[in-house]
Amino acid sequence: MNEILEALKRIEAVLDTLVNHRQPREWYDTEAAAEFLSRSTYTVRKHCCHGRILAEKRPCGRGKSKEWMISHGELLRIQAEGLRPASRPARPR
Repeated sequence: MNEILEALKRIEAVLDTLVNHRQPREWYDTEAAAEFLSRSTYTVRKHCCHGRILAEKRPCGRGKSKEWMISHGELLRIQAEGLRPASRPARPR
């Protein structure tokens, strides 16, 4: 029984190391950024459109459409400082 407990402790230590030392990506799409920020993908896209998140539009391989890409530095800034004030007003419905 002690051998099993020791093996579990070693496995937990390795998993902890892997999780804590995961390399961040340089750029995130809206889905990955939403997961990083604990927000919905829709919300992240809207914040990008209104300038509250600094992001770039890049081709995504789906025809002429482009997707928002957000830098890792911007995600860290959002976590530390919050969203920027809206630079583009919302369109009336």
